Amino acid sequence: MISAPRHVARIPSWAHPAVLLAHMGKVRAGHAAHLATIATPHVRYLAIIPEIVMLGGAVLLLAGGSLVQRQMRARVATFATMAVSGAALGVSLWQWADVTSHGPFTSVDHAVIVDGFSALVNVLVCCAMFLTALVADGYLRRERVDGAEMYVLAMVSATGAMVMGSANDLIVVFLGLEILSIALYVLAAFNHRRAASGEAALKYFILGSFSSAVFVYGIALVYGATGTSNLAQVAGFLSKNVLASDGLLLAGMSLLVVGFGFKIAAVPFHMWTPDVYQGAPSPITGFMAAVAKAGAFAAFLRVFVSSFGLLRTDWQPVVYALAVVTLLLGAGLAVVQRDVKRMLAYSSINHAGFVLLGLEAATARGVSASLYYLFAYTFMVIGSFAVVTVLGRRGDAAHDIASYRGLARRQPALALAFAVLLLAQAGAPFTTGLWAKLQVLLAAVDHQVPLAVIAMVSAAVAAFFYLRVAVLMYTPLPEAGALPGVEPPAEDAVPLFVGLGASGAVDPAALERALADTRPESVDQLRAAQTVPARPVWTGTDRNVAGLDRLNAGLLLDEDPMTLALVGARTAAPSLALDTLAGGGGDTTDLSNVGPVGAVRVPPLAAIAIGLCLAVTVVFGFWPGPLTSFAHHATLLFLP
Repeated sequence: MISAPRHVARIPSWAHPAVLLAHMGKVRAGHAAHLATIATPHVRYLAIIPEIVMLGGAVLLLAGGSLVQRQMRARVATFATMAVSGAALGVSLWQWADVTSHGPFTSVDHAVIVDGFSALVNVLVCCAMFLTALVADGYLRRERVDGAEMYVLAMVSATGAMVMGSANDLIVVFLGLEILSIALYVLAAFNHRRAASGEAALKYFILGSFSSAVFVYGIALVYGATGTSNLAQVAGFLSKNVLASDGLLLAGMSLLVVGFGFKIAAVPFHMWTPDVYQGAPSPITGFMAAVAKAGAFAAFLRVFVSSFGLLRTDWQPVVYALAVVTLLLGAGLAVVQRDVKRMLAYSSINHAGFVLLGLEAATARGVSASLYYLFAYTFMVIGSFAVVTVLGRRGDAAHDIASYRGLARRQPALALAFAVLLLAQAGAPFTTGLWAKLQVLLAAVDHQVPLAVIAMVSAAVAAFFYLRVAVLMYTPLPEAGALPGVEPPAEDAVPLFVGLGASGAVDPAALERALADTRPESVDQLRAAQTVPARPVWTGTDRNVAGLDRLNAGLLLDEDPMTLALVGARTAAPSLALDTLAGGGGDTTDLSNVGPVGAVRVPPLAAIAIGLCLAVTVVFGFWPGPLTSFAHHATLLFLP
């Protein structure tokens, strides 16, 4: 019998296979639990609630339109959009009140910032969306288009603009830019019955995609130079470090300028603007002019004043050059436009140049002036395009400037509203346009007097085409077959002295009395009749009157083919050949848009939109304090 050894090594309890397996299972479970835990940033929903309301309303409206059996009526979609915009405006004002009481804050891992700047942009975009809904209702009903698609896309685009205003990270800026742009590409082509609308959308999409690619490449270069895309961290990096070679950062900044320049329609990145403004539906054109500029300028101001403020000496010359060419080319090309929508497109380019004055100043005063300009311009441009929408008639194509002649006689209230809004854009006294231009000019004068002078010159040039449309509206159409006066072939000598008779004989008594009172020379030296070949311009000779008549006829389009067609010149003046009405000399004028010269129906909601825009423009022109204070406090709460 073999006995077991006395000293047997005992296996510790912790090394027992079952215990080890259980321990390994606990380790795996703990490790898996650790891997499953994702650190999520704290989200204060007040920071993004305006965007949630606007985007959520768009989604609900789209879902509601998809679930009902019949297509949603335009009037139902209009009131739903107005309700969503009003709710977003309410929470934006609540956001403003919270910021003024408790100060600015960031959320979503410091990617979103809530301050007076972002709150003002949200209020501005919500007001623009509300007004656009009022204007678009009459357009959709006139064009017999039902459904909520236009409103859904517009609210999505407005959400993108709001995101850009609240962005504290370049990635978030790009996200908002794409949300804003993609919806606008579709909206530009919304009127599928017009080939010009599809062409405008295609141009906008191609150039917009290119500019987005340039913009995101600029973000990549800035990230490579600073190691972060957060705006506050970029500013902190630049304040604590001196780059031995800043070429990468400057290249990134240049590409960002190109991306922003496209969205604000600054020269030379403006090529898309006239065609897109002309081809897009008129309510969408007004929305685009207001909201796209507001969102793009909000991000432009925050990125360059907040993050790249220490490098202002590097980018200010570039913005200076952009402002100069934008001001001059926008005003100069608007003068020669026949289509009112194209004229307003170049006008918007000129206005972008004025907003660039505040950016170029790179001061709190400049930022405040730019914000005020954007706010005032939003109401002026949406009101102007509301009138253009109403006068566009069925098909939204009757926008030739000749069709506006005599509008005051047909519809005096509409003509008065349009004239006031146009004069406000020109900077007329007692309108918000005057204060907007004055504020940006004062910000520019602080350190760049030549730039302010150039801006004033461009404003004077721009006043011409605004005044021309206003004068045309208050000038009646010419009578059928009437042509301006023809210059006489020759002109008889005009006596210089009033005492000369019709035959040139001198009245001795009258001559002696006159000479005794006025001339020291002897009477014998001045007995002969004195004549001159013609009078000065201001005396009103037949030749001068005829010349002024021709000038006025040119300005008022008396001999214009469109005007002649409007007054029935083809039947009243048979001597005018058809090629003359078509432009003559190889040039052609589209006469297909000539409609009946009569009053047009103004939809009630469009009338309300025009009235609201007019009220804001005039009331705050007489009483500018609230808006200037709003913009000023937004700058004080802005975190540079």
